Amino acid sequence: MSRRPDATLVVGGETLAYFLVYLYALGHLAPGIGGFDVTVVAGAFEKFFGPELGPFSFTPVARVSVGPITYLFSLNTVLGLGIAGLVGLNVGFTYLAWRQPVACGLGSSSPGLLASVPAMLSGTACCGSVVLVLFGLQASGIVVTLFQFLLPIAAVLLLGSLVLVGRQIDPASL
Repeated sequence: MSRRPDATLVVGGETLAYFLVYLYALGHLAPGIGGFDVTVVAGAFEKFFGPELGPFSFTPVARVSVGPITYLFSLNTVLGLGIAGLVGLNVGFTYLAWRQPVACGLGSSSPGLLASVPAMLSGTACCGSVVLVLFGLQASGIVVTLFQFLLPIAAVLLLGSLVLVGRQIDPASL
């Protein structure tokens, strides 16, 4: 995709947008009170890899306030950046399939468009339970328990779709 600046822009923009929404949904990116401040907890390294607060939810070890934004740093940031990168690449491949279907092998089959399915479904992996609360739906313990498996499943599906579509792209056609 480095030969296509438009595809690179799509990947970068989607990755950044997904990452910011991910952090906001987790409550790690929120409105602040203004000013500039950096606070790091004592024993940050041990707490960074420490026990989870819930499934794939880790304790923040640093707070950065820059003007009207407050950001909390934790292992969730690393996980979110990884998932956001996978989503960005999948959307980038979907963009390439839309702009140049022959390069993606869409003349004979359509796995290029399938790259967008895991990218779109992975949104529930980070904030599925938040969406339930947002809409005021009460979920049983079984449904909430299943959310812990969505992040690993989303990562596997995103990686699988990248491999599936990446094998069919003809770099010479780009």
